[in-house]
Amino acid sequence: TTDGQRFVPLEAHGIKLMSVGLLAKADHPLAWRGPVMHKILTQFIQEVNWGELDFLLIDLPPGTGDAQISIVQESPIAGVIMVTTPQQVAVADVRRSVHMFRQVGVPVLGLVENMSYLLCGHCGEPTPIFGAGGGAQIATELAIPLWGQIPIDPRICEQGDAGEPLPLKIPNAPLSQVFEQIAMGLNTTFGTAPVSKEDLLEPRV
Repeated sequence: TTDGQRFVPLEAHGIKLMSVGLLAKADHPLAWRGPVMHKILTQFIQEVNWGELDFLLIDLPPGTGDAQISIVQESPIAGVIMVTTPQQVAVADVRRSVHMFRQVGVPVLGLVENMSYLLCGHCGEPTPIFGAGGGAQIATELAIPLWGQIPIDPRICEQGDAGEPLPLKIPNAPLSQVFEQIAMGLNTTFGTAPVSKEDLLEPRV
């Protein structure tokens, strides 16, 4: 900020972003132990000029390590969104994480399965290269809503690198509707006012 006391997040399409990657040099390794990780997380929550937000989403590494413990100890968390991939080794990590968060009283709001399948660029048929059904299995087992299954599709990366997310570029594409479904899950969970598809996809400045 102008007084030099707070970080200013980047903003695009109405979404604000702060990342350690924005502050470190491209060739600088970020090998941090628990106390440093704890300090950074606290700073990013308390010392960033977020302004008015609908939601503050914090992307954490998988597991039940220092990052998760720091967040639980330092911040009033409304809930967590679990992300898994279909294979059983990932499902096992999610299971442990869910039990940890529930033990400390943090609700698990929903589950997203990433890399659910590969869409063939020629015929459009899905190929489950990492197995199938892991997300649905753990969602049923632990009574967590399955908000969406995101396929492997080069367009996600291409549009992200271009600075124009796929749901804004091709809003009616089936792949875009997966992201809309996930956003609707979050919106519905917190009981906010109904949001139309157009509202979700409308860029806000």
